[in-house]
Amino acid sequence: MSLPFALARSLDLTDPATFAAYDPRDIWPEIRTREPVFWHEARDGKPGFWVVTRHADVLACYSDAAGLASGRGTVLDVLLRGDDPAGGKMLAVTDRPRHRSLRRLMLRAFSPRVLGHVARRIDSRTSRLIATVGDLGIFDFATEVADHLPMGIICDLLSVPEQDRKQLLEWSKSALAAEGSDHAALDSVSARNELVLYFMDLALDRRAAPGDDVVSMLATAEVDGARLAPEEVALNCYSLILGGDESSRMAATAAVKALAENPAQWQALRDGEIGTDTAIEEVLRWSTPGMHFARTATKSLTIGSGAIRPGDIVTLWNTSANDDDTVFDSPRTFDLSRNPNKHVALGHGPHFCVGAFLGRASLRSLLASLARSVRRIEVHGTPERVHSNFLFGHHSLRVSFEG
Repeated sequence: MSLPFALARSLDLTDPATFAAYDPRDIWPEIRTREPVFWHEARDGKPGFWVVTRHADVLACYSDAAGLASGRGTVLDVLLRGDDPAGGKMLAVTDRPRHRSLRRLMLRAFSPRVLGHVARRIDSRTSRLIATVGDLGIFDFATEVADHLPMGIICDLLSVPEQDRKQLLEWSKSALAAEGSDHAALDSVSARNELVLYFMDLALDRRAAPGDDVVSMLATAEVDGARLAPEEVALNCYSLILGGDESSRMAATAAVKALAENPAQWQALRDGEIGTDTAIEEVLRWSTPGMHFARTATKSLTIGSGAIRPGDIVTLWNTSANDDDTVFDSPRTFDLSRNPNKHVALGHGPHFCVGAFLGRASLRSLLASLARSVRRIEVHGTPERVHSNFLFGHHSLRVSFEG
């Protein structure tokens, strides 16, 4: 149920507690109608920023890489503390012209040749996990399945040693979100630093003895005539871990929850009445794990009724754009046959997610594995949300599968 305008407009969008107390999709309907672009006042020593909520405006902002730069940071929590130290080094927080060169290199890392052996492992890994939990009765899908799917895929891509993967998962889960409100901001910073330091060491090892993996490719490749520094290699590996692991875990858990709550949709998918590729796009729209992304204005702009000044922070709220009823019929309905489905769950424009193929492949494998062996999904208890103002999803989802 959508929140009254006065309440929605008064919420502190910098506070993770806001998104624990309210479903993010309930925050936006009245705002989209009455004040779709607004200035969020400074609070608790944090600077103010613009909030963009309509699908058309969000698309336009994503497309305007010249007027809305990414180099200072793209996540509100980081950007409000100052410039992102990864700016100009990590693809997601790099602007043109270097962004174009770095993106070209990263796309090479995600080419069919490089991804072939990883993609072949996805189905076997997913089937094995689903088979393992089939006889458990009630179990936590988030921790028993979703935690292991995307991290395994990304670690395969990067050829991370098996013995290091559990630790990487723990750092990744702490870096952008938490499983409770007692999680300190310092814990997230520490986890991010640990991830970067780990991949710096790995980059140096692979540069000395390259293998057939993405870390080796990044460590030995040149961008604009020079090799990437070990820190740059590490930051882009860190980006793959966070983007590929966190968002895919949230999407997988959201998919199972939504299928349990919409059994007719699940049956239609199992019967082949709905195509898997179409269903994947609805899962992505419905889950929208990255609630927002941020940009910094490089010049004076007009977005809707907002007069943006150079240096202003502008936040693009994907959760609102993907629920915009001027674009999506009955957006609060989980409709696996929805087509067209012009969601922005994976971004848009020059910064469209380079790992989109792997994210979709992971969801495709999950849906196929479930369809082969699970007739009915039941949720037990109340799912527990992650504590974040960036990442939306659940860190616990107790379910049972009936074959």
